[in-house]
Amino acid sequence: MVLSNSTILVTDEDATRTVTLNRPGRRNAMTPEMQTELIAAIEDAAASPCRVIVFRGAGDAFCSGLDLAALQAMNDKTAAEHREDAERIANLFWTLYQVPKPTIAAVHGAAIAGGTGLAMICDFTLATPAAKFGFTEVRIGFVPALVSAFLSLQVGEKRARDLLLTGRIFHAAEAYRLGLVNEVVEGDALPERLRMLAKILTANSPQSLAATKKLMADQNKLWLDAAISQAMDANAKARETADFKEGIAAFLEKRKPLWTEKL
Repeated sequence: MVLSNSTILVTDEDATRTVTLNRPGRRNAMTPEMQTELIAAIEDAAASPCRVIVFRGAGDAFCSGLDLAALQAMNDKTAAEHREDAERIANLFWTLYQVPKPTIAAVHGAAIAGGTGLAMICDFTLATPAAKFGFTEVRIGFVPALVSAFLSLQVGEKRARDLLLTGRIFHAAEAYRLGLVNEVVEGDALPERLRMLAKILTANSPQSLAATKKLMADQNKLWLDAAISQAMDANAKARETADFKEGIAAFLEKRKPLWTEKL
Protein backbone atom coordinates (compact mmCIF):
# COMPACT_ATOMS: atom_id res chain seq x y z
CA MET A 1 0.00 0.00 0.00
CA VAL A 2 1.13 3.53 -0.80
CA LEU A 3 -0.97 6.42 0.49
CA SER A 4 0.02 9.99 -0.31
CA ASN A 5 -1.44 12.85 1.75
CA SER A 6 -0.64 16.53 1.36
CA THR A 7 2.29 16.43 3.78
CA ILE A 8 3.06 12.77 4.51
CA LEU A 9 3.57 9.54 2.58
CA VAL A 10 2.39 6.22 4.06
CA THR A 11 3.78 2.92 2.74
CA ASP A 12 3.56 -0.73 3.80
CA GLU A 13 6.26 -3.34 3.42
CA ASP A 14 5.63 -6.72 4.97
CA ALA A 15 4.41 -5.97 8.51
CA THR A 16 6.00 -2.52 8.72
CA ARG A 17 4.16 0.71 8.00
CA THR A 18 6.39 3.69 7.24
CA VAL A 19 5.14 7.23 7.68
CA THR A 20 7.38 9.67 5.83
CA LEU A 21 7.20 13.39 6.51
CA ASN A 22 7.07 14.52 2.91
CA ARG A 23 7.90 18.23 2.61
CA PRO A 24 11.58 17.96 1.67
CA GLY A 25 11.67 21.45 0.16
CA ARG A 26 10.74 22.83 3.60
CA ARG A 27 12.94 20.38 5.52
CA ASN A 28 9.74 18.63 6.58
CA ALA A 29 8.73 21.56 8.75
CA MET A 30 5.45 21.00 10.55
CA THR A 31 2.23 22.72 9.60
CA PRO A 32 -1.14 22.30 11.32
CA GLU A 33 -2.12 20.17 8.33
CA MET A 34 0.89 17.86 8.84
CA GLN A 35 0.09 17.49 12.53
CA THR A 36 -3.49 16.54 11.70
CA GLU A 37 -2.37 14.07 9.03
CA LEU A 38 0.16 12.50 11.41
CA ILE A 39 -2.52 11.97 14.05
CA ALA A 40 -4.78 10.32 11.46
CA ALA A 41 -1.90 8.17 10.18
CA ILE A 42 -1.05 6.93 13.67
CA GLU A 43 -4.68 6.11 14.43
CA ASP A 44 -5.03 4.33 11.08
CA ALA A 45 -1.85 2.32 11.70
CA ALA A 46 -3.16 1.29 15.12
CA ALA A 47 -6.28 -0.16 13.46
CA SER A 48 -4.39 -1.77 10.55
CA PRO A 49 -2.72 -5.20 10.30
CA CYS A 50 0.76 -3.64 10.46
CA ARG A 51 2.96 -4.66 13.39
CA VAL A 52 5.54 -1.84 13.50
CA ILE A 53 5.32 1.88 12.64
CA VAL A 54 8.40 3.71 11.34
CA PHE A 55 8.72 7.49 11.04
CA ARG A 56 11.15 9.05 8.58
CA GLY A 57 11.77 12.34 6.84
CA ALA A 58 12.10 12.90 3.10
CA GLY A 59 15.17 14.76 1.85
CA ASP A 60 18.00 15.81 4.14
CA ALA A 61 16.05 16.46 7.36
CA PHE A 62 13.76 14.54 9.69
CA CYS A 63 11.71 17.57 10.77
CA SER A 64 13.04 21.10 11.21
CA GLY A 65 10.31 22.27 13.57
CA LEU A 66 7.39 24.58 12.89
CA ASP A 67 6.95 25.86 9.36
CA LEU A 68 7.82 29.48 8.64
CA ALA A 69 4.35 30.21 7.27
CA ALA A 70 2.80 28.82 10.45
CA LEU A 71 5.12 31.04 12.49
CA GLN A 72 4.13 34.09 10.45
CA ALA A 73 0.45 33.39 11.05
CA MET A 74 0.78 33.08 14.82
CA ASN A 75 0.80 36.79 15.64
CA ASP A 76 -2.63 37.23 14.04
CA LYS A 77 -4.37 34.36 15.85
CA THR A 78 -6.96 34.70 18.58
CA ALA A 79 -6.59 33.18 22.05
CA ALA A 80 -9.04 30.44 21.03
CA GLU A 81 -6.99 29.64 17.93
CA HIS A 82 -3.79 29.49 19.98
CA ARG A 83 -5.49 27.06 22.35
CA GLU A 84 -6.64 24.94 19.41
CA ASP A 85 -3.05 24.80 18.12
CA ALA A 86 -1.78 23.73 21.53
CA GLU A 87 -4.44 21.01 21.81
CA ARG A 88 -3.59 19.64 18.35
CA ILE A 89 0.13 19.35 19.17
CA ALA A 90 -0.68 17.74 22.54
CA ASN A 91 -2.98 15.29 20.75
CA LEU A 92 -0.20 14.37 18.30
CA PHE A 93 2.33 13.63 21.05
CA TRP A 94 -0.19 11.80 23.24
CA THR A 95 -1.49 9.71 20.32
CA LEU A 96 2.07 8.73 19.40
CA TYR A 97 2.94 7.91 23.02
CA GLN A 98 -0.11 5.66 23.50
CA VAL A 99 -0.29 3.88 20.13
CA PRO A 100 -0.33 0.13 20.94
CA LYS A 101 2.17 -0.87 18.25
CA PRO A 102 5.97 -0.38 18.49
CA THR A 103 7.21 2.83 16.90
CA ILE A 104 10.65 3.62 15.47
CA ALA A 105 12.01 7.02 14.44
CA ALA A 106 14.81 6.94 11.86
CA VAL A 107 16.58 10.30 12.12
CA HIS A 108 19.15 11.05 9.45
CA GLY A 109 19.32 14.86 9.68
CA ALA A 110 17.87 17.77 11.63
CA ALA A 111 15.10 17.04 14.14
CA ILE A 112 14.46 20.38 15.80
CA ALA A 113 11.85 21.55 18.36
CA GLY A 114 8.67 19.60 17.53
CA GLY A 115 10.79 17.36 15.31
CA THR A 116 12.88 16.38 18.34
CA GLY A 117 9.67 15.70 20.23
CA LEU A 118 8.32 13.47 17.49
CA ALA A 119 11.57 11.51 17.31
CA MET A 120 12.09 11.02 21.03
CA ILE A 121 8.51 9.98 21.89
CA CYS A 122 8.82 6.96 19.60
CA ASP A 123 9.66 3.70 21.39
CA PHE A 124 12.94 3.44 19.49
CA THR A 125 14.98 6.28 18.05
CA LEU A 126 17.75 5.41 15.61
CA ALA A 127 19.98 8.25 14.45
CA THR A 128 22.86 8.65 12.05
CA PRO A 129 25.97 10.62 13.12
CA ALA A 130 24.69 13.54 11.01
CA ALA A 131 21.47 13.83 13.02
CA LYS A 132 21.05 16.86 15.25
CA PHE A 133 18.47 17.81 17.81
CA GLY A 134 17.40 20.81 19.87
CA PHE A 135 14.55 22.34 21.83
CA THR A 136 15.05 25.81 20.42
CA GLU A 137 11.76 27.42 21.47
CA VAL A 138 13.32 29.78 24.05
CA ARG A 139 15.36 31.38 21.28
CA ILE A 140 12.17 32.86 19.82
CA GLY A 141 10.42 33.75 23.07
CA PHE A 142 8.34 30.59 23.10
CA VAL A 143 7.91 27.87 25.75
CA PRO A 144 8.81 24.23 24.95
CA ALA A 145 5.79 23.26 27.00
CA LEU A 146 4.22 20.23 25.38
CA VAL A 147 7.43 18.28 24.97
CA SER A 148 8.72 19.07 28.47
CA ALA A 149 6.75 16.37 30.27
CA PHE A 150 7.88 13.59 27.92
CA LEU A 151 11.47 14.87 28.04
CA SER A 152 11.59 14.87 31.85
CA LEU A 153 10.36 11.27 31.88
CA GLN A 154 13.19 10.23 29.59
CA VAL A 155 16.21 12.16 30.86
CA GLY A 156 15.27 13.49 34.32
CA GLU A 157 14.60 17.05 35.39
CA LYS A 158 18.21 18.26 35.61
CA ARG A 159 19.09 17.28 32.07
CA ALA A 160 15.70 18.44 30.79
CA ARG A 161 16.33 21.89 32.28
CA ASP A 162 19.69 22.05 30.48
CA LEU A 163 18.19 21.23 27.09
CA LEU A 164 15.05 23.35 27.46
CA LEU A 165 16.60 26.46 29.04
CA THR A 166 19.68 26.71 26.81
CA GLY A 167 17.86 25.84 23.58
CA ARG A 168 21.17 24.46 22.33
CA ILE A 169 21.66 22.14 19.38
CA PHE A 170 23.11 18.74 20.23
CA HIS A 171 24.17 15.87 18.01
CA ALA A 172 23.42 12.17 17.86
CA ALA A 173 26.31 11.10 20.10
CA GLU A 174 25.10 13.33 22.95
CA ALA A 175 21.48 12.34 22.34
CA TYR A 176 22.61 8.72 22.78
CA ARG A 177 24.41 9.51 26.05
CA LEU A 178 21.30 11.31 27.32
CA GLY A 179 19.07 8.35 26.47
CA LEU A 180 17.06 10.14 23.78
CA VAL A 181 18.53 7.93 21.05
CA ASN A 182 18.72 4.14 21.30
CA GLU A 183 21.43 3.67 18.70
CA VAL A 184 23.70 5.73 16.47
CA VAL A 185 23.89 3.99 13.11
CA GLU A 186 25.96 4.93 10.06
CA GLY A 187 23.76 6.32 7.33
CA ASP A 188 24.25 3.51 4.83
CA ALA A 189 23.52 0.93 7.53
CA LEU A 190 20.27 2.55 8.72
CA PRO A 191 17.83 0.74 6.35
CA GLU A 192 19.20 -2.67 7.30
CA ARG A 193 19.17 -1.84 11.02
CA LEU A 194 15.54 -0.74 10.69
CA ARG A 195 14.67 -4.05 9.03
CA MET A 196 16.48 -6.03 11.75
CA LEU A 197 14.73 -4.17 14.57
CA ALA A 198 11.34 -4.52 12.89
CA LYS A 199 11.98 -8.26 12.46
CA ILE A 200 12.75 -8.62 16.18
CA LEU A 201 9.59 -6.75 17.13
CA THR A 202 7.30 -8.64 14.73
CA ALA A 203 8.56 -11.96 16.12
CA ASN A 204 7.06 -11.04 19.50
CA SER A 205 3.45 -11.42 20.57
CA PRO A 206 1.47 -8.41 19.30
CA GLN A 207 -0.89 -8.73 22.28
CA SER A 208 2.05 -8.73 24.69
CA LEU A 209 3.65 -5.74 23.02
CA ALA A 210 0.40 -3.77 23.17
CA ALA A 211 -0.21 -4.77 26.79
CA THR A 212 3.33 -3.79 27.77
CA LYS A 213 3.02 -0.41 26.07
CA LYS A 214 -0.35 0.18 27.72
CA LEU A 215 1.03 -0.75 31.13
CA MET A 216 3.92 1.70 30.78
CA ALA A 217 1.65 4.48 29.49
CA ASP A 218 -0.89 3.86 32.27
CA GLN A 219 1.85 4.05 34.90
CA ASN A 220 2.55 7.61 33.79
CA LYS A 221 -0.98 8.59 32.78
CA LEU A 222 -2.12 10.54 35.83
CA TRP A 223 1.06 12.58 35.95
CA LEU A 224 1.19 13.09 32.18
CA ASP A 225 -2.47 14.10 31.98
CA ALA A 226 -1.87 16.87 34.53
CA ALA A 227 1.46 17.88 32.96
CA ILE A 228 0.00 18.08 29.45
CA SER A 229 -2.97 20.12 30.65
CA GLN A 230 -0.58 22.61 32.27
CA ALA A 231 1.59 22.55 29.15
CA MET A 232 -1.32 23.42 26.86
CA ASP A 233 -2.10 26.42 29.07
CA ALA A 234 1.56 27.51 29.05
CA ASN A 235 1.84 27.00 25.30
CA ALA A 236 -1.23 29.10 24.54
CA LYS A 237 -0.31 31.82 27.05
CA ALA A 238 3.25 32.14 25.72
CA ARG A 239 1.94 32.93 22.25
CA GLU A 240 0.33 36.15 23.53
CA THR A 241 3.47 37.66 25.09
CA ALA A 242 5.52 40.55 23.72
CA ASP A 243 8.63 38.37 23.79
CA PHE A 244 7.00 35.79 21.56
CA LYS A 245 5.91 38.42 19.06
CA GLU A 246 9.42 39.91 19.09
CA GLY A 247 11.04 36.48 18.82
CA ILE A 248 8.98 35.57 15.77
CA ALA A 249 9.70 38.94 14.13
CA ALA A 250 13.43 38.64 14.82
CA PHE A 251 13.52 35.10 13.46
CA LEU A 252 11.73 36.09 10.27
CA GLU A 253 13.93 39.20 9.85
CA LYS A 254 17.09 37.20 10.64
CA ARG A 255 18.23 39.48 13.47
CA LYS A 256 18.82 39.21 17.19
CA PRO A 257 15.69 39.66 19.30
CA LEU A 258 15.29 42.57 21.72
CA TRP A 259 13.52 41.16 24.76
CA THR A 260 11.24 43.59 26.59
CA GLU A 261 9.09 41.42 28.86
CA LYS A 262 9.62 41.86 32.61
CA LEU A 263 9.48 38.94 35.01
